[in-house]
Amino acid sequence: MDFNDIIGYALRIGVILSAIFIILGIIFLFTFQDSNGFSITQIASPNSIVNSSIFMPYEIPSGLSTLSPLDYIYLGLMILIATPVIRVLLGIIQFAIERNKLYTIITIIVFFNLMFAIFILPILIGK
Repeated sequence: MDFNDIIGYALRIGVILSAIFIILGIIFLFTFQDSNGFSITQIASPNSIVNSSIFMPYEIPSGLSTLSPLDYIYLGLMILIATPVIRVLLGIIQFAIERNKLYTIITIIVFFNLMFAIFILPILIGK
C-alpha cells in the first residue's frame, strides 16, 4: 500500500467518524435532554446558556455513556480537529522515510505551529 493511500484513508476515516458523532449528537439533541438539562431550544437560542469555553475534554467518556448530545458533538469536533493534525504527522513520517530532510523539517515546523495554536494560544488568549 502506498503511503499516499494511508494518508487518504486517515483523512476519510477522520471525516466520516467526525460526521457520525456529530450527527448522533444532533439526533440525541432532538430526542433526549443533555445530562446537564440542556434542550435543543436552549442550545439553538441566540442567548444560549451553553458555553463551550468551560468544556472539559476529559468529561466526554462519561457523557457518551449517558447519551449526552453535547458530548457526542464535542467528540465529533475534536476528531475533526485531530484529522489534519494526524495528516501532518503522517507527512513527517512520509518525508522521513523518503529521507527528504527539507520537507521533514518544514512539516515538523507546521506540526509545532498547529500544536501551539491548539494548546498554547487558547491559554495565552484566555488570560
